Amino acid sequence: MQLESLNPVTNAPVGSVEVTPVDAIPGVVAAARAAFPAWRDLGAAERGRRIAAAGPLILERLDELASLLTAEMGKPLPAARGEVRSCGAGLDEEIATIVEALEPEILEDRHTRTVLHRDPYGVCAAITPWNFPISMPHWLVIPALVAGNTVVLKPSEETPLIADAWARILQSVLPTDVLQIVHGNEQQGKALVGADVDLVAFTGSRGAGAHILSAAGGQLKRVLLELGGKDPLIVLDDADLDRAADFAARNSFRNTGQVCVSTERIYVARPLHDAFVARLVDAAAALVVGDGAQQGVDLGPMINARQKQHVVTQVEAALASGAQLAFGTPEGEGCFLPPIVLTGVDHAMDVMREETFGPVAAVQAFDTPDEAVALANDTPFGLGAVVFGHRDASSVARRLEAGMIGINRSCGGAGGSPWVGAKQSGYGFHSGPHGHRQFAQVRIVSESAS
Repeated sequence: MQLESLNPVTNAPVGSVEVTPVDAIPGVVAAARAAFPAWRDLGAAERGRRIAAAGPLILERLDELASLLTAEMGKPLPAARGEVRSCGAGLDEEIATIVEALEPEILEDRHTRTVLHRDPYGVCAAITPWNFPISMPHWLVIPALVAGNTVVLKPSEETPLIADAWARILQSVLPTDVLQIVHGNEQQGKALVGADVDLVAFTGSRGAGAHILSAAGGQLKRVLLELGGKDPLIVLDDADLDRAADFAARNSFRNTGQVCVSTERIYVARPLHDAFVARLVDAAAALVVGDGAQQGVDLGPMINARQKQHVVTQVEAALASGAQLAFGTPEGEGCFLPPIVLTGVDHAMDVMREETFGPVAAVQAFDTPDEAVALANDTPFGLGAVVFGHRDASSVARRLEAGMIGINRSCGGAGGSPWVGAKQSGYGFHSGPHGHRQFAQVRIVSESAS
């Protein structure tokens, strides 16, 4: 049976891959487990050296892979090129960081000398989404492999081709069965979670993450979950309006809003509200929507008609409940939607409570910083958050219930920072030395001090 991938612009087939039969998945995992001892025994440095050989191979195929990514997922070609390039160009440095993070540590007191080791779990199931279809597998699979795990990757059924192409490049430099790929829908994902794996690393929706956690809990499997977000932006009364509006436009509409840390809720100090909205509308109006394969396009299509309808339903419900459309329209041909700016929203509306994952910026006024913090925290999500302002920005930021908070900038941290969610946006975390260690089991070996 073939899994066909469709271009979201034309709905024409891009290509297909073979669906992995559900009853074949235990055998795939068994092969990964058989390959594990030899891979584990190589040591982190040698494993890293072998994996690093994939970096130049990715860069050699940069144009081909970027074009495939755009055709399959829809994002503009420059963004696709940047995503592919990031997976190849920085691989050596990334691997060195992972190897260093996994180094044993010596702990000593007057009586005991302890060596803290970070060993692989065994077989890791990596389940990844479609919005960054090469970066997301890369961020989970590479540290899992360097840590000494073997990996079975199940990419999104929406973008199987680019994930398959990336995985095959890695397979070309790895021993047999160290990295395998399973294709299919949620049936294959559930079968993989239920198979004889030791660690499940997942990026995707809160609902799917909850199912994985429940399914894995019966056997106490280790689980790393990066889940959805409903990220707030707070614009305080002393904020630089131009910078804040520019950030809001970029972060609300980038990748057509299909980003886990997209700005979806914007809270603006009441005296600045109208001026901020005017600037945001101007920035939204300057964005070009179209086929990501064409030059000059800023926003491509939604991934599919189902995701577009989810966004349209939220917007139309908000309008029916009294919200105003400051810019855009919940209409568009095919899978396209223009950037949308809503005002007059409140927390009775789904658009302010449930993940939208589309090109919508919803703006609500507030009167005090305390009110802004309460509104921002009024959500089960807690991935990212941003504050623009000066006098109270730091104190407001420290009261936000998110894993990553930016002040007058995006929420992503300095090099080496983990990618981490709070509340129901994360269970474990990845990236940076602290995140890389999540793919390893801590063991201590102690002896009497001489």
